[in-house]
Amino acid sequence: MEKELLKKFVLQIYPLQAEELKAFVHNWQPVTAKRKSILTAAGETERYLYFVVDGIQRVFYLADRNKEATIIFSYPPSFSGVADSFLTQTPSPYFFEALTASSFLRISYNELQNLIKEYPGIQQMIVTAISFAFKNALHRQVELQCFSNEEKFRALLQRSPHILQLVPHKYLASYLGIDVTNFSKLMNTVKI
Repeated sequence: MEKELLKKFVLQIYPLQAEELKAFVHNWQPVTAKRKSILTAAGETERYLYFVVDGIQRVFYLADRNKEATIIFSYPPSFSGVADSFLTQTPSPYFFEALTASSFLRISYNELQNLIKEYPGIQQMIVTAISFAFKNALHRQVELQCFSNEEKFRALLQRSPHILQLVPHKYLASYLGIDVTNFSKLMNTVKI
């Protein structure tokens, strides 16, 4: 069931051939995480690419004086983890946390590299997925730097309308780069 969900997700990114798809999903292993578990801590190198089957996660940065900046949220079906650390195999400046009890499939960096070397379609699928992630990251950077608080709030709701019921508001405020008090005001004034 979980691997069928992974297959369906991958085929939306890139049309792998049957042999490539079978090889790609073969080495993914199930793993679970309890609520508030840190899967990758700052300073560690991300060893796995995760596919979210259930639950909600976030990647965040912890600044001086314990100020947090939520970078991304992930939920099913999607790839997850600390992407830059995984791709470069360098220590992460970020934490990867399960906000709720979560279940995943995951594959190690070495296993994925072996698949990429053997199957050109898998390499192209990964490049396509990374390209869309980069495009979304650039768009989000523009939102953070150029949009008003209300525009950022509306953009979030347009992109992920269900997120208000899934994620604590303090994390959503951090993700938008606004104060929690201002987020509460937006919740009360912006028509959803």
